Amino acid sequence: MALKVKVGVIFGGKSVEHEVSIISGLQALKNLNTEKYEPRAIYINKKGEMYTGDELCEIKNFAGNIDALCAKSTRVTIVNDGGKINLVRYPAKAFGKNVIDYIDVALPVVHGTNVEDGTLAGFLHSISCPYAGCDILSSALGMDKYAAKVVMKAAGLPVLDCVVFSRREYALGVDATIEKIEAATRYPVIVKPVNLGSSVGIKKAKDRAALADALEYAFEFADRVLVENAVVNMREINCSVLGDKDGARASECEEPINHDEILSYADKYLAGGKSGSKGGTKSAGMADTKRLLPAPISAEMKEKIQNYAVGAFLSLGCSGVSRVDFLIDKDTDEIFINEINTIPGSLSFYLWEATGLKYPELLDEIIRLALKREREEGKINYSFDTNILSGVSFGGAKGKA
Repeated sequence: MALKVKVGVIFGGKSVEHEVSIISGLQALKNLNTEKYEPRAIYINKKGEMYTGDELCEIKNFAGNIDALCAKSTRVTIVNDGGKINLVRYPAKAFGKNVIDYIDVALPVVHGTNVEDGTLAGFLHSISCPYAGCDILSSALGMDKYAAKVVMKAAGLPVLDCVVFSRREYALGVDATIEKIEAATRYPVIVKPVNLGSSVGIKKAKDRAALADALEYAFEFADRVLVENAVVNMREINCSVLGDKDGARASECEEPINHDEILSYADKYLAGGKSGSKGGTKSAGMADTKRLLPAPISAEMKEKIQNYAVGAFLSLGCSGVSRVDFLIDKDTDEIFINEINTIPGSLSFYLWEATGLKYPELLDEIIRLALKREREEGKINYSFDTNILSGVSFGGAKGKA
């Protein structure tokens, strides 16, 4: 009987999207095919500490005291020991077992800064741990809305023009910044943090006073803020993409139903929730968002959006599953790529189920792509034999070259 593949599902992190990641991560963990995989929950708390344990596999346990939950779990770090990816107790005990378990592949289901932006991918790559999803560069590009726009525009994809300002630049000249924005755009505008998702920090501004308020708000969440023309009479359409550099395909399209002009955090994660037994809110993450699926659009528009989605995915070098969000100008039928989510909420499983691909099968494909990349990288030579160090001397004196 073949051994099961041990999958470390990583979720949480030092991010404003921490709670959303917990929902997405545990959804994935619960949907892994246990005939093929042995799931292991790896939770990163808001301090950046990593924990594992059975208590972390149940969403209800996160509704209370997180510190108490972590105390019941085992703090670990991930270590490559001779090619084996071990979960090692941290801090180590002087006596007793310190290797808690091992994993064959990591499945990051994280959202936002300090995790989805290439930070976690970089850590896993540096210790040669096979991992699913986008690599360091594509993760970083996808998280930076401005950088992603630049790359996609260069690839001939339709994006809205924008301007970007740093917190320092804004602080040194508030009026000057606003004047530059007004010179480059026209009201109304959308103001958003460059590197956040889940609609955090986003506001629409219809005049100068509202613009100043929106900038102040966005700078609470990020050091760089993007401002772009708003599509006044718009529809939002989302489409997921699955694959890697060698080939990718698009999912069904959806039209989210929002309660305001911008799809808010509450629209995405709370609107469909049901009241819990203790007055709390239960949520299925993005799977709970109100939507029209499939989106009521023409076959021609659907094909364009799917082609643009795949183009965005490939232009950024993505892998695994991503979601591309679009804006349609209802007055002109123009289509614009709004942003890409390299690790989408709920991994966009509902968009793939609409095509007949069930969530466990989607996870199968994501893991297959991760192991494929690992095999390919194993063929690359990362060492170069040289005697460059043999003749190096710092003169024998401490601190002198």
